[in-house]
Amino acid sequence: MSNNDRPYWNMEIETKLNTPEMKEFQLSRLKAVLRRLYDNAPFYKRQFDELGVVPEKIKSFQDFAKLIPPFDKQKLRDLVAEQKGDILAVLDQVMPISVDDLTMISTTTGTTGIPAPYPLTMTDIDKVWGECMIRGAWRAGIRSNDRALYCFALSMVIAGIPTMLGLLRIGATVIPVGAEAGTERILLMQSLFRGTVYCGTPSLAEYLIEKTPQVLGKEVKDLGIRVLMCGGEPGAGIPEVKKKLESSYNAKVFDAGGGFGCSCDYPEYQGMHWLGDDLSYYELVDPETKEPIPLEDGAKGEALITTFDTEGWVMLRNSAGDIHQVFMSTCPCGQTGFRYKIVGRTDDMLKVKGVIIYPSQIKAVVNSFIPRLTGEFRIILTERPPRVVPPLKIKVEKGEGVTDEKLPALEGELKEVFHTRAKCVPEIIWVNSGDLERSTYKGQVFEKLYKKE
Repeated sequence: MSNNDRPYWNMEIETKLNTPEMKEFQLSRLKAVLRRLYDNAPFYKRQFDELGVVPEKIKSFQDFAKLIPPFDKQKLRDLVAEQKGDILAVLDQVMPISVDDLTMISTTTGTTGIPAPYPLTMTDIDKVWGECMIRGAWRAGIRSNDRALYCFALSMVIAGIPTMLGLLRIGATVIPVGAEAGTERILLMQSLFRGTVYCGTPSLAEYLIEKTPQVLGKEVKDLGIRVLMCGGEPGAGIPEVKKKLESSYNAKVFDAGGGFGCSCDYPEYQGMHWLGDDLSYYELVDPETKEPIPLEDGAKGEALITTFDTEGWVMLRNSAGDIHQVFMSTCPCGQTGFRYKIVGRTDDMLKVKGVIIYPSQIKAVVNSFIPRLTGEFRIILTERPPRVVPPLKIKVEKGEGVTDEKLPALEGELKEVFHTRAKCVPEIIWVNSGDLERSTYKGQVFEKLYKKE
């Protein structure tokens, strides 16, 4: 076996993922990080003291879940308010190092509120976040002779420069065009430098299917891209979207995000393999009660992550608001790591007559009707979610060549599939192909009319 043919980037660690041996290692690392935070991070020392907990009192994962509450967006908001909006003061509270020791400050996108900061040192970028990114890239078949057309936004978000720096370790050539450049610039750079790998959101990859013939006079499959590394939003894990991208690009699609994971190249999507057992501890909790949910095949819950060896980017039972479904059995692909699928985000959850619906479910249904539908849609909200007074209103683009005479029958089919797969019958608002605005950043799924009142 040549060095490039080995199955894993880190053969020593990745062969031990999700094993009893790894659990013992995780517990020792967890105890170490609790002591480090207690001694050096004022917020956590205060929290531990208020709870009457010292690090040595936590002797098991069960103790950890019982004694330490999750850190979620509300706790961040409370801490920001306590520090009178001074984010640097907030960082000094939660980090075991000084703000002056940071290499980079990145953030979440902030699409649902205040952007959460990612304070990073080079150790965090290189040996933690970058290490997991490169493990996923290696499993996706990316090697040093590849050229990566880098289309994640480069402005602030962790999927941008921090992830790109991690990818550089594999030796691939990076073409850092960024989503901010727009589709014409992205396609120009691709025509000049002939990237073999696309890195970006699945919605941008879908948009490039439309734009490539207009800008370059060729089909997207003629660009020479053989691997699409997608993340930042649902899409690559939705079978209908995955099929559309793979057939259009004649390439393999890999899903990454929601933590330290990346999907495999098994033909049917199996979820993302968790690749960071040595770097983090993963949990599921009930999104309302925060009670632990055992990691068993098919279990669903809010994902919490605790990091071990990070310096600035500390997570202690942190929640990003993602609802995961986990699978602990061996993947048909044979590779290591338990698997998880992102069901949706707590911020995006809708309740229609008591039925919980996520935008990813709607996207899956709409994409199953391509080419009679373009795949573009908007969920119309007239009041603040999650409660939606029925019917759920969805604006849908009809495909090219679909006449008004065909709409009643198409609408009937669409509603029937929604009823079967999402347990709701929405009101369909038809618009023409191209009417809904496309994005080079993240795909827009909501029209929040209540904000305009």
